[in-house]
Amino acid sequence: MRGIFVTGTDTGVGKSVLAAAACAALAARGETVAAFKPAVTGLAEPPAPGWPPDHELLAGAANAGQTPAGVAPHRFGPALSPHYAAQLDGRSIEPTTLVAAARAAAAAADALVCEGVGGLLVPLTPGYLVRDLALDLGLPVVVAARTGLGTINHTLLTVEAARTAGLSVAGVVMTPWPARPAPIEESNRATIADLARVAVSGLPPTHRGALAAAGVELPLTEWLTGPD
Repeated sequence: MRGIFVTGTDTGVGKSVLAAAACAALAARGETVAAFKPAVTGLAEPPAPGWPPDHELLAGAANAGQTPAGVAPHRFGPALSPHYAAQLDGRSIEPTTLVAAARAAAAAADALVCEGVGGLLVPLTPGYLVRDLALDLGLPVVVAARTGLGTINHTLLTVEAARTAGLSVAGVVMTPWPARPAPIEESNRATIADLARVAVSGLPPTHRGALAAAGVELPLTEWLTGPD
């Protein structure tokens, strides 16, 4: 399977925008790209201004003809961890079904962009974490990280957890990366690259209509073909 698995150092760190930018940029260069997200939660909450829910954003950025429901097979109102949201809703999330759905999406495209939920260790079910889905799909991981104070620890922990599990870390993306980064942001980027031994990119501030332009700034070819 050719593609990437986008995770984050935390919830709300920008991984949906990163995943959508990757989809849009791949589509803009002529590739058929599918998107997948195992679950979306928080649909009962007001969306961020200018941004639709994650599954709608990803379906619009990809070009494999998917519906939002096809991108995310599980959708919940409360802003909770998927395992708990499913429990409250009286539903179950079956790992084998998730993997099969992701593989089916990938089979209809040149590349798959899979976005996790929260961070790597968020449970999709009590015994199956986001990390486990990434492992079952065999995709290289791209980590979305904040730019400011605290990001060094959060990012290094995420990279270490991924590698300890046997995942390949293709890169880290700090988002949103300003046109004129502050000294602390420059230092954070260089420190993460040095300590984690990983390429660190920046995703510029963007909006829904400029995702492809932002995604062009990302090393997509290296992520899709290169080793950790």
